[in-house]
Amino acid sequence: MAESGRADKPLGFWACWSLTVGTMIGSGVFMLPAVLAPHGLLSFGGWLITGGGSILLALMLGRLAARTTRTGGPYVYAHDAFGDLTGFLVVWGYWISYCLAVPAIAIAFVGYLGVFVPAIAASALWQAAAALALIWALTLVNVRGVRESAAVQIAMTLLKIAPLLLIVALGFASGDPDNLPAFNPADAPLAPTLAATALLTMWAFSGLEAGVIPAGSVRDPKRTIPRAVVIGTVTVTVIYLAATAAVMLLVPAEQLARSTSPFADAARGFGHWGAGLIAAAALVATAGAMNGCIFISGQLPMAAARDGLAPSLFGRCNAGASPYVALLISSLIGSLLLLANYSRGLIGAFTFLLMMSTITVLAPLLVSALAELRHSWRSARVWALVALLAGGYSLFAIIGSGLEVIGWGVVLLVAGLPLYFVLRKRRLALS
Repeated sequence: MAESGRADKPLGFWACWSLTVGTMIGSGVFMLPAVLAPHGLLSFGGWLITGGGSILLALMLGRLAARTTRTGGPYVYAHDAFGDLTGFLVVWGYWISYCLAVPAIAIAFVGYLGVFVPAIAASALWQAAAALALIWALTLVNVRGVRESAAVQIAMTLLKIAPLLLIVALGFASGDPDNLPAFNPADAPLAPTLAATALLTMWAFSGLEAGVIPAGSVRDPKRTIPRAVVIGTVTVTVIYLAATAAVMLLVPAEQLARSTSPFADAARGFGHWGAGLIAAAALVATAGAMNGCIFISGQLPMAAARDGLAPSLFGRCNAGASPYVALLISSLIGSLLLLANYSRGLIGAFTFLLMMSTITVLAPLLVSALAELRHSWRSARVWALVALLAGGYSLFAIIGSGLEVIGWGVVLLVAGLPLYFVLRKRRLALS
């Protein structure tokens, strides 16, 4: 019986850790040193704010995960704490966020692929074709089964971390402290600058919750998931801080502020193959982040379908325990969004999809914090404080996203309400 249980639960600590780390480390970190350079060393304050806020979120999610073995993560926490309507709105918005993230990451992947295949960089048609090819290749991996998806995720996570660690080693071994920017080059007010740099670095931590979602496929989830998510978030925070410092040590501040490929510039210390190494690392990073997003885009609607909050076909699984219908529909939506937005151009499409994905991820994290606050307010005041701080951080991020992003997020949530009432009517008719 024990062996059967392990076969039914193919995910362990490293699979959950790699979902958390691999979904977070995507395309964003490879540009951030250049974006942050004008803010000088003060930008590390932004990293510390977002890193600290993300660790608080990870602790809060780990606490919630320790109470359930159900798949769904923030959806389950919202549903259990606040009922069907809140649960539906969370899973709807959350699922949409991953459907939006997949084409956004595919576009970033194609941008790096152009380094090796210039013909792709010169043609919007080839860019779209390459992005679609990646989406469907990884979708087929996920359709094969949960175990196969986890194996790919672990491999890609280790492959994407290795070049970043090489840059860290190069920077601290041979970097020049004279290259470091001034503490506050523009002599800007501290509080607004810290807020600005925190908002810039926030996207780099998006996806930390991925490791809590597949609880139904995890061995000993109440113990495995909290450890994996917290350790994974701390791992990413340390890598981001160290890698940013290394790049600043290797590239003079003025050059870094103008750079369009800061890690590639930093890697020139390895010789002529350094830039290619970083471009390859960025390809692995984006592909790994997309694999995690595709995996979650199947798990979320499957969890909702089991509770009657999504059409029942989303809950269908194959012999590999993969919710293949949900995966295929999610990737089809992502593909259509990709094609619909390519008229904006590569950067325009990426920016729009990224903007929409961010807000629909932040809202479920805020609701999760409220769920933990409600549970722990009377019985565990320390955890209630963690939830309060994590919720405050989520709210800060939502407000910082701007009115346009918030407005579109509300529109997306409201768009799901007709489906909720149709499903509710059907459930009442069958009961």
